[in-house]
Amino acid sequence: MNTYEISAGGKIYKVEIDSAVSAASTLPGAAIAELAYRVRVDGRDIAVNCIPVSKSSLSLIVNGESFDVSCKRAGEALEVALRGAIYECIVSDPRSLRTRKRAGLADSGEQKLTASMPGKVVRIIAAVGDQIKAGQGILVIEAMKMQNEVRSPKNGQLKKLLVAQGANVVAGEVLATIE
Repeated sequence: MNTYEISAGGKIYKVEIDSAVSAASTLPGAAIAELAYRVRVDGRDIAVNCIPVSKSSLSLIVNGESFDVSCKRAGEALEVALRGAIYECIVSDPRSLRTRKRAGLADSGEQKLTASMPGKVVRIIAAVGDQIKAGQGILVIEAMKMQNEVRSPKNGQLKKLLVAQGANVVAGEVLATIE
């Protein structure tokens, strides 16, 4: 099962996707295989069948309802067109090297800690100049009534703290620097 965090429309969704199982298409004479997925969005099970239409378009059946979806890259985000509306989505895969680097999880040198989602800084735990151990909390962000502690990825010194208690932050914003 693959797990992702998807930010769309000001909300963060936890999406878990089971591997696709190829199924015969129900379209007469169709040469394209239909893929069936088991998906959980914020703990809710959803049945999804998918037929790739082109490199950037999909035909989906979600819990029996049909959707035509197209996607294109817009910097770090995806622009998803669905039913005449365009949604900007940020997809985070905690296993990917790109996500780990963006979150400041490299092994050496200066590390920038970034907000994984929009929220409000509710507590500052460490001060500039403090010696920090890997896994030690630096600050706490509240998002969607949940508090998330931002922790140091390595041993080092807190060189910069770029936010204050009470500050609103956006996903990807640099919060602190560890050296």
